[in-house]
Amino acid sequence: MGSIDTPKNPENGSRTLPPATDAYATYDGDKNGIDGMPTRATEMTLPVESEAIKKRRASMLPLEVGTRVLCRWRDCKYHPVKVIERRKVQFGGSNEYEYYVHYTEFNRRLDEWVKLEQLDLDSVETVVDEKVEDKVTSLKMTRHQKRKIDETHVEGHEELDAASLREHEEFTKVKNIATIELGRYEIETWYFSPFPPEYNDCLRLYFCEFCLNFMKRKEQLQRHMKKCDLKHPPGDEIYRSGTLSMFEVDGKKNKVYGQNLCYLAKLFLDHKTLYYDVDLFLFYILCECDDRGCHMVGYFSKEKHSEESYNLACILTLPPYQRKGYGKFLIAFSYELSKKESKVGTPERPLSDLGLLSYRGYWTRVLLDILKRHKGNISIKELSDMTAIKAEDILTTLQTLELIQYRKGQHVICADPKVLDRHLKAAGRGGLEVDVSKLIWTPYKEQG
Repeated sequence: MGSIDTPKNPENGSRTLPPATDAYATYDGDKNGIDGMPTRATEMTLPVESEAIKKRRASMLPLEVGTRVLCRWRDCKYHPVKVIERRKVQFGGSNEYEYYVHYTEFNRRLDEWVKLEQLDLDSVETVVDEKVEDKVTSLKMTRHQKRKIDETHVEGHEELDAASLREHEEFTKVKNIATIELGRYEIETWYFSPFPPEYNDCLRLYFCEFCLNFMKRKEQLQRHMKKCDLKHPPGDEIYRSGTLSMFEVDGKKNKVYGQNLCYLAKLFLDHKTLYYDVDLFLFYILCECDDRGCHMVGYFSKEKHSEESYNLACILTLPPYQRKGYGKFLIAFSYELSKKESKVGTPERPLSDLGLLSYRGYWTRVLLDILKRHKGNISIKELSDMTAIKAEDILTTLQTLELIQYRKGQHVICADPKVLDRHLKAAGRGGLEVDVSKLIWTPYKEQG
């Protein structure tokens, strides 16, 4: 959850290269050289060098899967990539391929198909047999092995062992849908989503923004919109404040909507497990409302019955609506529901990289705001009762901020006002506030 989080200045391992040119094009002097001296050696060397370069490059093509090379990115700089997959260019020659690459400095959400001219073939590295490499490193139970795993670690997969992680990455390595159209936005996708097989050949999908049905062609969507009578998610409106509205959708009552929402969310969440059995979940859809209807900006889901006290299973703010405080609002809303249930809550693990950052920010702001206003001693149990945040999350947050010490068999909170102010400033703004007086909601058990 959150923004695309791409580095503003990704200099590490990158370089800006001049465009490739033919050897002859770089020489524009007099053929007789300086002072009329002949330049026979130069004239003979350049074409030979050029031919050698051409032959060497031709021998590399097509690039093998696993090749590491520098690739020109959207910032017009070259960055190290690994070739994940390749495909023949339609109507191209026998060696004309496009390559699906992973930028090793960045998150997988930036993986993309690139053309050959974007690759610097002079930087090609020898392909390493990764199966052999894995076998060798698995024998070394040292810090090197841990570093190796850390380097290939994908955020949000903390529960997967190395073999399961490789299997997951192999299955989801190539984005199957490049863009979607949702309402008035065309959105570039981030990750693979397992749509039904009949959609395998679609680079773009068109979603109805109200019922979330998806189609292959724009004309199909236009015909559908004339028939679809929904103007908001198919559930109960439980919150309305200004132009913001929240709907609760029961996965059992609205199964197709729930499944379509999971397909959509998986395009932007690498860690998400796709649940086809949505009967067990409630979905809370946040919308911006206008005279055309209620337009989804994000959502979170939660299990109807969670033995682990999870108050949130999955959370997403759609890319066009990120950096507007909606993610923080969704987290705060999940805790307000927990307070209504008279329970403590915690998000389901693992959290995505952006989700973890958002939660740490939320816990920091809520806890430090209380500590700043509170006079006298306060226990972790009291903080948990006041905030509905699970005691373990409070403890790890305060430990991370170095605001807690262990004395005489118990944890003691050390809250220096200046230190609190510094941490609050670092945590950033709190985002949109939930107006609890506008929340009209009955917990699921009571509904039953």
